Amino acid sequence: MIDRYTRPAMGAIWTDENKYRCWLQVEAAASSVLSDDGVIPAGAAAAIATKATVSAARVAEIEAEVKHDVIAFTTAVAESLKAQGLDAESRWLHYGLTSNDIVDTAQALQIKEASTLLRDGIAALLAVLKRRAIEFKHTPTIGRTHGIHAEPTTFGLKLLNWYAEMERNATRFAAAAEDMRVGKLSGAVGTFGHLGPKQEEKVCGRLGLKPALVATQVIQRDRHAAYITTLAIIGSTLDKIAVEIRHLQRTEVREAQEYFSEKQKGSSAMPHKKNPITSEQISGLARVLRGNAQAAMENIPLWHERDISHSSVERVIFPDSTTLVDYLLAKTTDLIDRLLVYPVRMKKNLESTGGLIFSGQLLLDLAEAGMLREDAYDLVQSHAMRAWKDDLSFREEVARDPKIAKLLGPKRLARTFDYSRQLTNVDAIFKRVLGS
Repeated sequence: MIDRYTRPAMGAIWTDENKYRCWLQVEAAASSVLSDDGVIPAGAAAAIATKATVSAARVAEIEAEVKHDVIAFTTAVAESLKAQGLDAESRWLHYGLTSNDIVDTAQALQIKEASTLLRDGIAALLAVLKRRAIEFKHTPTIGRTHGIHAEPTTFGLKLLNWYAEMERNATRFAAAAEDMRVGKLSGAVGTFGHLGPKQEEKVCGRLGLKPALVATQVIQRDRHAAYITTLAIIGSTLDKIAVEIRHLQRTEVREAQEYFSEKQKGSSAMPHKKNPITSEQISGLARVLRGNAQAAMENIPLWHERDISHSSVERVIFPDSTTLVDYLLAKTTDLIDRLLVYPVRMKKNLESTGGLIFSGQLLLDLAEAGMLREDAYDLVQSHAMRAWKDDLSFREEVARDPKIAKLLGPKRLARTFDYSRQLTNVDAIFKRVLGS
């Protein structure tokens, strides 16, 4: 991922240096277990664990010649041991292992590191969403369906919806991350031709991983697809939040707005512009995540016990997806934290149609008062369409209708147009989501 969208801690996880550190960690754990079982000399295991080093630059030099990254890695590590006079010890490096024993198991270590950062990012966003949802719990605003004014809601309920969705994402992510906390050392086709299942269990245990119960040369990629797809779902939730804020920031709506700093510029040509650039960036990068999810699913079918068609894809989608979600979580958290909210404008928009948004409530009240529902619908709709067409006050029009006045009267009609009546259950909804 380009530096523009990479936060340092996540970026460090996906460097070649850290990748080869994880590879060496797996090699050391395997050597230690084999030494305990008397398969390789204890001195060799100790040397691999404490004396072996690896240089990403040297691996790149060797790979340019041999065209195989794991061979380049083992050659570079062996060189580091030989340089210390540990030639005999170096021959036990990578004993009984195949390439993907190292690559897949080490990748699980990198993903575990990345998942810790993402879990923290999700928690931070949840905290901000909860705080601001409570802040605007009873701030009335117009609800929109199909982009058209519908019935009243509160701005806090918008935020609460996002909070609940992110809670589900947190649960999904925890499951996907746990499913990726898996290693394998079962050999070239998964049959444990050189190491045994118990040895694999011990190695994985020392690395904080679980062994794959069955594998070919590779861990099966349904796990990886579930993980990347979960990241795409998280990105889509952030996109959903961003799209709503973009709509609310439109000039003719202006109910909420991204924070705009004193020295910030919105347009090179129009000095008045305050554009929702953060929200648009979130929406754009979420598309990359969804594309990566498709690529991850394409990685599930591989030839027989292994091919490497998935490998090149994962070199891109795992660093990019984790890095983007890390970035987008931080961006969205800051966006919500500093979001400018305009309750006065919300109320103005709420009342802008002269009570037209209470047509449904009027329909129910007329039916309750004795009018047939079909007759009530036709009567209310006729007033609503006329008020909309001629830019009239719906509230005033229905108040002048003798049929309506006779059934409801001024006091009951006033209650029809009281938006707090439709918001009576807001506290109950919050309690369902947040508890007492």
